[in-house]
Amino acid sequence: MARRKAFALVLIAVTILGITASAADWPQWRGPGRDGVWTEDGIVKEFSSSQLPVLWRTPIASGYSGPTVADGRVFITDRLTKPKQVERVHCFDAASGKEIWSHTYDCTYEKVGYPDGPRAAVTVAGGRAYSLGAMGHLFCFDAANGRILWNIDLNTKYKIDKPVWAIAAAPLVESNLLIVMIGGPKGACIVAFDKDSGKQRWKALNDSVSYSAPIMIEQAGKRVFVCLTGERIVGLDPLTGELYWEHPFEPLKMVISVPTPVYRNGYLFVSSFYDGSLMLKVNPDELSVEKLWRRIGKSERETDGLHCMISTPVIIGDYLYGVDSYGELRCLEAQTGDRVWESLEAVPTARWANIHMVENGKNIWMFNERGELIISRLSPRGYREISRTKLIKPTTGQLDKRNDGVCWAHPAYANRNVYIRNDNELLCASLDDNY
Repeated sequence: MARRKAFALVLIAVTILGITASAADWPQWRGPGRDGVWTEDGIVKEFSSSQLPVLWRTPIASGYSGPTVADGRVFITDRLTKPKQVERVHCFDAASGKEIWSHTYDCTYEKVGYPDGPRAAVTVAGGRAYSLGAMGHLFCFDAANGRILWNIDLNTKYKIDKPVWAIAAAPLVESNLLIVMIGGPKGACIVAFDKDSGKQRWKALNDSVSYSAPIMIEQAGKRVFVCLTGERIVGLDPLTGELYWEHPFEPLKMVISVPTPVYRNGYLFVSSFYDGSLMLKVNPDELSVEKLWRRIGKSERETDGLHCMISTPVIIGDYLYGVDSYGELRCLEAQTGDRVWESLEAVPTARWANIHMVENGKNIWMFNERGELIISRLSPRGYREISRTKLIKPTTGQLDKRNDGVCWAHPAYANRNVYIRNDNELLCASLDDNY
């Protein structure tokens, strides 16, 4: 009996430790839940210097994809153009930055606007790493050693209608499926593959693609795959591709929807640079949605509500906080879309100015395109900056403007560290309060 009790205690401890380790990872776009929520504790309350000390840095090439972190490894993609055009998928040790494995494949960019490299973050699940390149090269790797388990040239197989700025939405794992928005004809805008074999399981919609990564939500006792395509926001059965509900979000000028849909407290929000914002109310009792409001300004400069370019907003309570077309940080009433306040403190004003926001407890961590990391509080009363530090230098590959360029990639927060890249390097800095 004593041995059984001891074994049970060990099993419980291992389970708890396993949950803790898992919670410390950042295995996909915008974190474990794809919602920009970071749950680690023991994080610094404010920065001690104007330059955050770096634990390690390693050289990489250019790209827009942010890093992901899982099981002690960091994954990132990049692009080289000489001596020939290739994309690469890298895996580094999360503690030291030493390379564990790397895979290079030929990839000629054809008619790609801003051709600085891959867009989609690597998705890691069940010991496998899934990468999606700008031209549609989809790989499934053994995350530990980089062995290719399966791969598909989506452009060749589906004849995808590639958007101007290439394929960008990070793949999503649900149950035994890997779901990808690719924009194929004949009902293949969204395709689900068996995550272990790569075999197609279903396809759905005749829509064009956007650049917005899909999310999963719970609604009326079901899992719902939510995706912003080039024409509408849809809710699908993730296991079959069946359309549960839809609402139009058609472009007035061109498809330039980049931010991820935001879901919280029954609110579902999407935005686009030219086409303003749409707020839906998700019915908790049945598979349906209703429009609360739609706001579109006169132009990209005379905006109403939010015209988001890259940054995904956050919803806190009954308020929405996001970055408008020229870097204006705004607070809106979630119920009406009315503006409560606007601040220009977080990032210098410029066309497409960007901030990536992540929630940690009561604080909102912001990484702006100047390479600065900011700890802040957001409320209907205004923007309150707690602390700011320099993390990484902007570079000109992602955008050859603003004199010295930008940092547009989304950071990963894991192991009480922050991981971020520019066009030259990937680095890791400690955010541990005891460091």
